[in-house]
Amino acid sequence: MKSVIVGTDFSKGSYVALEIAVDIANQLKTGIKLLWVKKEKKLLSSDQMELTAHLAEEKLAQLCEKHQPSMKHGTIGWSILSGKVADCIAEEARSEDAPMIVIGTNGASGFEKYWMGSTAVRIVQEAPCPTLTIREGYNFHKKLDRIVVPIRVNANSRQKVGPAAQMARIFGSKVYILGLLETAEDAMTLRTYLKQVEEYFAKEGIEYNSCGRKYENYSKTVLDYAANIDADLVVINTEQDRLIARLFLGTNAQQIVHNSQIPVLCIHPEDIGDIAR
Repeated sequence: MKSVIVGTDFSKGSYVALEIAVDIANQLKTGIKLLWVKKEKKLLSSDQMELTAHLAEEKLAQLCEKHQPSMKHGTIGWSILSGKVADCIAEEARSEDAPMIVIGTNGASGFEKYWMGSTAVRIVQEAPCPTLTIREGYNFHKKLDRIVVPIRVNANSRQKVGPAAQMARIFGSKVYILGLLETAEDAMTLRTYLKQVEEYFAKEGIEYNSCGRKYENYSKTVLDYAANIDADLVVINTEQDRLIARLFLGTNAQQIVHNSQIPVLCIHPEDIGDIAR
C-alpha cells in the first residue's frame, strides 16, 4: 500500500505535520510512514547515540499508537534511518510510492535541530512527489479553508493546479487564484491562463476566487496576498526542470518555503493534462 511519508524530529511543528498527514492519508486511502533520521554526532559517544535512538523508538511508537485510531484505511508505521535527512526521506518516499511527503519545520529548536529551512528546501529538491512543509507555530485548529494558487506567464505555472484541486477536495477548501503580472505585454496571455484555471476548478466543482496583481518581488507578493486573505495553504512549484531542481530549487521557491508562516505545498513540474498546456 502507498504511504504518506512524514518526517519527524519530535518538535511541535512535526506533530502538526502528522495531524495534517492523517487527514490527507484518510482521503487518499493510504497509510502513513513516520520517519526519524539519525545523524552521527561527533560530540556524542556511542552510548549517548544509542540512548538517543532508544528514546526516538519510544516516541515513534507512542505517536503511532496515539494516531492509529484516527486512520480510516491504513496503518501508521515507523522507521529510524541513518544518513542525510533529505536523501533518506526521498528514498523512503520512492520505496513507499508515496503520494506526498509532509514535514514540519521549526528553526533551531526541538528534539533534533534538523528541520531548518535549508533542510526543508533540500527535501523538496530531492522529493519524488509533492512535499508539504508546515512551520512550527501554525495554528492547526484553523482548518485549511483557503488555498492560494499563484499563476503567472511561464510554461510551468499552471502545473500546480491539479495538486491544488486535490488538496481542496481533501479539506473542502476554497481556492484563491492569484494572477501575477510582471509586464503589461503579458496581460492578454495571463488572462487566457486565468480563464483556463477558472474553468478547470469550475469543472471540478471547487469554489474559487480569482484576482490579479502586478509584481516585482514574486515571493513577497504571494506571501503578502496570502496574509491579507488569511490563507491556510500556498501551492507553488519549483518552476524548474526536474533534474535542475535537484541541484537548485530556485530563489522564489526557497524564499517561500523559508518565509511562509502557513503550510506550503511544493510541486515539481509535471504534465497534468490539458491544463498544463
